[in-house]
Formats: sequence, structure tokens, C-alpha cells
Amino acid sequence: MSVNTEISESFRLIQDEICSALEQCDGGAVFVEDLWERPGGGGGRTRIFRNGSVIEKGGVNFSAVYGECSEALKQQMHTQAATFFATGVSIVLHPNNPHVPIIHMNIRHFALSDGTSWYGGGIDLTPHYVDVNQAIWFHNQLKQVCDQHNTSYYPRFRDWADDYFYIPHREETRGVGGIFFDDLGRHEGNAADYEKFVLDVGRAFAPIYTHLMNENRHKSFSDDQKQWQLLRRGRYVEFNLVHDRGTRFGLLSNGRTESILMSLPATAAWEYDNAPNAGSAEDETLRLLRKGVHRAQ
Repeated sequence: MSVNTEISESFRLIQDEICSALEQCDGGAVFVEDLWERPGGGGGRTRIFRNGSVIEKGGVNFSAVYGECSEALKQQMHTQAATFFATGVSIVLHPNNPHVPIIHMNIRHFALSDGTSWYGGGIDLTPHYVDVNQAIWFHNQLKQVCDQHNTSYYPRFRDWADDYFYIPHREETRGVGGIFFDDLGRHEGNAADYEKFVLDVGRAFAPIYTHLMNENRHKSFSDDQKQWQLLRRGRYVEFNLVHDRGTRFGLLSNGRTESILMSLPATAAWEYDNAPNAGSAEDETLRLLRKGVHRAQ
């Protein structure tokens, strides 16, 4: 199996750059680093952010792990390969202010002992209150990154995100989407052609999110809006624990549980049969959590 150590080092540097930018923008806390080793091979750097001026809880994780493919892992990855190598950066940030959106990013590279390798990843935004103009701005930033490589990427990966970040038991999207992609190069045999694109997606994260932090961090909010934030976090938890492939991969590959579940918020809420008042900002947000609504312009 060919192991791409250069991409691991690039991912490690992207983790450093993002953590530095977030600390500077937040101004109220710093990341705490936890180095860990995976018993089956490899390890990583989990960096956790708590109780900042903007970010209540978040994580920026780097990992490079390898080892034998369990039967469950083989089934999930549709392979009979004996061993695997996986490296990547994963991020989830939960803000204090309900007007600052939750954001997620993941960039990753896989290689199997059967000779196949590929890239995956994406960025998606989950506002507690959907601001249409900010959603369009966010999509425009992602389109610019995609168009630098291939103009077919944005529409293809945007639709993929709408389908992936969907909560079928709620019949709503997790947020306003973004881009999502997987298996790039696995079937064509040209995974290396996608490496620069994936790295550019990673480098786009910090300027995008620090802009959104600064746009919303000083907006006032009520106790009712804070409660709505907790309910929306509950939806986030539902998706991550029930549907997210990254969570399943981490658990099936005997990954580090604390690092895998760092994506969950510090607090969340579930209210039986919650129904916002018609015409309210909360009701409007639910109306906008649909596939195909948010697009770059």
C-alpha cells in the first residue's frame, strides 16, 4: 500500500493555520491540544476550544491512522482490502451567539492495500437562523474555490451536499448546505489530480468562517432565541449520530471516541412536538431548510 506522507503533512499545516486564525478572531480562549495514538496504528492531534468570546465549543482535529480493515469497515468502504491508511482534518464549531452559525469541514485521503486511493471532504453551514444573504455569500465563496479547478465541481458537489446533509426523519436539511464530495479518484485511478483541490478547500475555511464570526458576533439575542439554538443543536446531534458516515468510519475503525464525538455541542435540547409560530423567524428558518434552496449567484 502506498502511503502519501506529503498529504498528511499538508493536512497538519492546515490544522495549524486554522487554529491560529480562529484563536486570533475569537480572542477569548485558545485551543488545548491532546496528542493520541491509535492502538491499531497511527494517531493524531485533537485540538479543543472551549468558552471563547464567540465559540462555545469546537474542535479542529488532525489524524493519520492505518491498520487492518475489519469486516465492518470493509462493508462500509465496499472493499476486500486487507489494510487501510486514512488521514485528514475535521472541524466542527458551535458558537455562543445564536446568530453565529455552526460550521463543519472535513478533508480526507484514503488508501487501501488493493491499490486504490481517493479524496473526500466538504464544508457546510448550519445557521440557527437562516440569513439568506449570508447563505448566498457562503455559497459564492465555495463556488470560487471550486471554479478554480473545474466549473463542474460546484453544482455537482453542492447537490451532493444537499443530499448528504439531509435528516430524512425530519424531512429537512441540516443547514444551508455547502459542498460535499467523496471517492474522488477512486474509480478513475487519478486520485493525485484532486489533491490540490482538497487542500484549497481546507485553506478556504478560515477566511470564510472568521468573516461570518465577525458579521454576527455582536448581535443581541433573547432567551427564546437561545432556546431555539439548543433545539437546532439537537437536530445537529441527530444527524451526526444517526446518519454521518465520518462518525461511523471512526467508530468502525476503532478510532478515538473522544475525538470522533467532539463534533457534539456542549448543550442541546429536544422539545416534544415543537412548532414555531407561523411567520416567526424560527418558522421561516424551517421553511428554508430544504434541498435546492441555497445557491451561489
